[in-house]
Amino acid sequence: MSASRDEFGFAPDYDSPVPYMQRTRDYYTAIGYTTAYRWAHYTEAPFQPLKKPLSQSRVTIITTAAPYDPDKGDQGPGAAYNGGAKFYQVYDGDTAKQHDLRISHIGYDRKHTSATDNGTWFPLPQLLKASAAGRIGEVAPRFFGAPTNRSHRVTLDTDAPEILARAVADKVDVAVLVPNCPVCHQTTALVARHLEANGIPTVIMGCAKDIIEHAAVPRFLFSDFPLGNSAGKPHDVASQAQTLELALKLLETASGPQTTMQSPLRWSEDASWKLDYNNVAQLSPDELARRRAEFDKQKEIARGNRAA
Repeated sequence: MSASRDEFGFAPDYDSPVPYMQRTRDYYTAIGYTTAYRWAHYTEAPFQPLKKPLSQSRVTIITTAAPYDPDKGDQGPGAAYNGGAKFYQVYDGDTAKQHDLRISHIGYDRKHTSATDNGTWFPLPQLLKASAAGRIGEVAPRFFGAPTNRSHRVTLDTDAPEILARAVADKVDVAVLVPNCPVCHQTTALVARHLEANGIPTVIMGCAKDIIEHAAVPRFLFSDFPLGNSAGKPHDVASQAQTLELALKLLETASGPQTTMQSPLRWSEDASWKLDYNNVAQLSPDELARRRAEFDKQKEIARGNRAA
């Protein structure tokens, strides 16, 4: 005799981590790009144990968010994808100051989150609180911006070494990396691997489990939230504090590489949001054509910005 899932209390089949790599491949095929993107894939990862307790450690943040620039078009909450707001070189910022970092330049989940609270992608306020409470020794003098680059070579040969050099100059003991879009997750995975291979322990706080684990990273805190919320829920300071604390615990407790911890927090009781992101089964031919035209337009903008 067969029994329904409900009799066992099973979750719906779609209530599992979103398959971002496959969704991305299918999406770009559907809008006319037939060469499949090759996601970074490793089967082993470097690993550095903490060299001193976190209460004595200098901690930095590595983000894929961009500094707000009023000359670069709409970057506000709910803004459409804005390729003009992208950055192409590593940048840094003074952690003693407030920063307006935004994510309009990347593919976060625009349907299910509105990008109204940068505490969900830039956990500097929570890290400063952790320092004040003695949970960590201190916040490093600078945080670092990692360009969201589809080129593995540029990330591996240029951006990751540049971030390492700046972190070493700041005597960083630990790095917390916070991606947003699918490619952001790959970028931070490659940067984390490079830092660990050169002596700096890391933890990634992210939402794209398949991409991070495909790239094989040292430590990963997985929050099963829509993209753009790797550091916690918007306007929910308690969830942001809990998310950072879980990442810090993972730094302390991971016994080896490729350790994933899943946050117990849920985005909502209704998990149907997982069905929407770049799901070609839910997009009409007209919508796919519109998106192809918009993608081509953004590519031209990006090409011009790189050349500038």
